[in-house]
Amino acid sequence: MSSGRQQISHTTYRNLAVVVKHWPEAPADFFAAEAAGLAALAGACAMRVPRVLALEPERIVLEDLGEGAPKERFWTTAAAGLAAQHAIRGERFGFKRNGYCGPTPQSNAWTDDGWRFFAEHRLMPQARRAFDHGRLDADDVAAVERLCARLRELVPAQPPSLLHGDLWLGNLHCCGDGTPAQIDAGAVHYGWVESELAMLTLFGTPPDAFWHAYVDVAPVARDWRERAPVYNLYHLLNHLNLFGGRYLEGAREVLARFA
Repeated sequence: MSSGRQQISHTTYRNLAVVVKHWPEAPADFFAAEAAGLAALAGACAMRVPRVLALEPERIVLEDLGEGAPKERFWTTAAAGLAAQHAIRGERFGFKRNGYCGPTPQSNAWTDDGWRFFAEHRLMPQARRAFDHGRLDADDVAAVERLCARLRELVPAQPPSLLHGDLWLGNLHCCGDGTPAQIDAGAVHYGWVESELAMLTLFGTPPDAFWHAYVDVAPVARDWRERAPVYNLYHLLNHLNLFGGRYLEGAREVLARFA
């Protein structure tokens, strides 16, 4: 999810085609977080990401990957790349620096316990922010707290894997040559693989070819989709905080089912 506050333009920089993201009022570390996330993904050597060509507090200049029509093997290539990325494990949950999910600050404090990480650094900060801005009431926050207390029974143990962290379909980019890439990497961290897969189903979903190719390389629990709403509650609350009440019903449906 990109920030609606950013101005994004295509131009040339040192005779190269580039994308310039500019946000005059960006937090001081906003674009630095994206650069760090892109570097981590590039280091995985799993999926293509744009190169960072310049970085300043108010802007980032990126390689322009172009935009084209997916090639025949776009989805299977994307699945294989994502599976290879997810195979990279961390010792703990979190990341070397805090990040942003869209424009929302995202704590990535290193945590040994994945359930505690998801509760304390994902769900509860969003719930408190929504309450403080009048988007959730006290009963809603109490329901989020109950769900957090149940995470160990709702979510199976998973190792910390390298995630994009904000991987909806819009951030799974089709380059000008028809190959896949990941963009908007400010939310990169080590977390639960199932949470990344869940977000890929939140606003649309890849075709069956993607899912078949992914599980051929990196088998996942057959029932992961049953708990996808638990993971996606984080993104529903984030969207509630960013865009308002139209996401409230979806968040409450998750809480009614799992809290």
